[in-house]
Amino acid sequence: MAILNLNAQKREEIASSSMKSSRRKGSIPGVFYRRDVPTIPIYVKDVALKPFIYTSEVNIINLKIEGLKDAYSCILKDVQFDPVSDIPIHFDLLGISENEKIKLEVPITLVGSPAGVKEGGILQHSIHKVDVECFPRNIPSNIEVNIENLNIGDSIHIEDIEVKDFEILDSPDTTIVAVVPPTVEKVEAPPVEGEEGAEVPAEGEEAAEPEVISKGKKEEGEEGKEKVKEKEKEK
Repeated sequence: MAILNLNAQKREEIASSSMKSSRRKGSIPGVFYRRDVPTIPIYVKDVALKPFIYTSEVNIINLKIEGLKDAYSCILKDVQFDPVSDIPIHFDLLGISENEKIKLEVPITLVGSPAGVKEGGILQHSIHKVDVECFPRNIPSNIEVNIENLNIGDSIHIEDIEVKDFEILDSPDTTIVAVVPPTVEKVEAPPVEGEEGAEVPAEGEEAAEPEVISKGKKEEGEEGKEKVKEKEKEK
């Protein structure tokens, strides 16, 4: 696991107006806390904090606070976001000790392309993180789950993960990922006469016959009658 440096400034004012002003200047307020150390309010530049927020891995942070001699090992425990702009507005750093176990969330990374998806199945990734407890030296950057052999109808659960030097706290039967059958929309064909649902003529009623166009023949017969009348007049 990578250990990355993060520089911070101690935050003397904790009023809401002061924190809003600092955010406008590009500094995000936060706190560092550890069981044997008083909570320290701090500011961190937003650009410096982004690599720890927008990542699919867990990193140990080497926190250096301006004006303090000691550096602190910690992890990013929580981040609060503005509900409208979705930008970070506050964060918590949890101090860690090499000989004490900690609880934290670890991202799940899917590896491979499932056989079932190639056959038309749909991949469902149900959970993206799991709760883990371990010593800091054993924190996994992420947990890889190989999904290449998943066919349609197959799934992987928490209990299927190979655990080494850490404990997963989530329920063992929790589904992580599955390949489900594709959804097919059923299209009903119109009913055929004689089948259930088809319209049947009432008793004594004949089925409609196609109309025969006989206009031409009728006109031809009328014309013949006129010629006969003219010949009789001539006589």
